[in-house]
Amino acid sequence: MLQGKTGIVFGIANKRSIAWAISQALAGAGARLALTYQNERFEEKVRELAGHLENPLLLPCDVGQDDQIDAVFKTVEAEFGGPDFLVHSIAYAPREDLEGDFVNTSREGYRIAQDVSVYSLIALARRAAPLMVARGGGSIITMTYLGGERAVPNYNVMGVAKAALESTVQYLAYYLGPRNIRVNAISAGPIKTLAAAGVSGFSRMFNMVGQMSPLKRNTDPAEVADTALFLCSHLSRGITGEVIHVDSGYHIVGVPEIQ
Repeated sequence: MLQGKTGIVFGIANKRSIAWAISQALAGAGARLALTYQNERFEEKVRELAGHLENPLLLPCDVGQDDQIDAVFKTVEAEFGGPDFLVHSIAYAPREDLEGDFVNTSREGYRIAQDVSVYSLIALARRAAPLMVARGGGSIITMTYLGGERAVPNYNVMGVAKAALESTVQYLAYYLGPRNIRVNAISAGPIKTLAAAGVSGFSRMFNMVGQMSPLKRNTDPAEVADTALFLCSHLSRGITGEVIHVDSGYHIVGVPEIQ
């Protein structure tokens, strides 16, 4: 499905990362990938995972540093000619702002959450756009969560960041559409990732979603990866500005069934 295509995946931390599941699906469909890691702390794990793929490009990138973003796209242009797709699977907020009363969110915590989780998508899209145009267009995907649509206990400032991210998807889709660049988001159900570990009460929420969702189970990372593959492929050529829920249907449930 992606034979001859190239792309960049941002956000792999370890083997439990949604970004890693997506990378496997994209590579399995024939794409050549560039994988990024945030810093030396994550390099060894990402490099080990990269060894399971065919000839990936491995690059450091802290999305809070413009010079590092520039370096990634310069290298990708030199090696690949540019990306056909880009996966943004990055989110961060200080742990202290992910617990307690939302009204106590710090100014700095709010700024960090917006910068890393939201503005980074704009920064990456700006660099990717001219390279994608040269290749006839492209697809950009980001990861969101139901906490951007509804108040989820302890998700706090990250929920506000996800709401901003979903709005950003729409604006990017509108402005990049004339250049044949599509921008979409996947709203995944709770998955046991490194980021999820920072959300207080995650285990209880995880179990509840598995019980209440229409499919009566939690989300498999491979299901999210397959949706990402679809959005990166020609099959989704008419879709942009969307938030696609991959959560066993949990987002449609209003009141839980009383046993």
